[in-house]
Amino acid sequence: MKLELPLISELAYLILLLIAFNNFSFPQQSSLSKSVNYLSQFIASVDFKNLKQNNNDLALTDTIYLRALQFSNQDYNEALLALTFATVPYKEVPLQFPLFNFILKYPLISAEDSVFQLKNKNLPKYFFFDSPQNDYGDKDKLAHFFGSAFTSYNSHIFDLGNLIGYFVEVFEEDFKVQSSIDERDLMVDNLGYIFGKILLNDKNILPSRIILSHLLFHVRIIL
Repeated sequence: MKLELPLISELAYLILLLIAFNNFSFPQQSSLSKSVNYLSQFIASVDFKNLKQNNNDLALTDTIYLRALQFSNQDYNEALLALTFATVPYKEVPLQFPLFNFILKYPLISAEDSVFQLKNKNLPKYFFFDSPQNDYGDKDKLAHFFGSAFTSYNSHIFDLGNLIGYFVEVFEEDFKVQSSIDERDLMVDNLGYIFGKILLNDKNILPSRIILSHLLFHVRIIL
């Protein structure tokens, strides 16, 4: 499932996305911040840590999603957007301007440092069958998934396609801008896009059902 990249720079995509996010969320900035803080505190909590002992990361992904819906009173727009920010394991976007050799760090909506660090520690990271078996795993992939779901769910308002993927794509653990697009990240973007589209007509769909389709697609290719 390979996606073709539009002929536009990653930096241009990133700036366009930030503008779109600001314009869309500004009227509800307070509500969105509360949702992000609530989800971050939930993921950082002892209760969530206990859930991790008895559930796999795929089930935990559904749990976080359902919590977001509950807190937002079934407002799917706010829930998906809050999930995007709450699951990003970084606090800033590094915007690089090559002509001026200048990097601007754009702050994201996030919880206070102590909660943020615990949240990152507890984020689901092995929810794909081929998730890297290391301490980081796929922690950044939830932001890809829910961000793409948000854009596709709102495609009747503005059609950004898989633009959110490029937003998360610039992140690396050491805040360096990547020089190339990760095809696996684009795969997750596409799964999120599918989830958002299905969600328009089926409010009972869960992230796990779409994420599992990656395994089924892989098995089909092998067979």
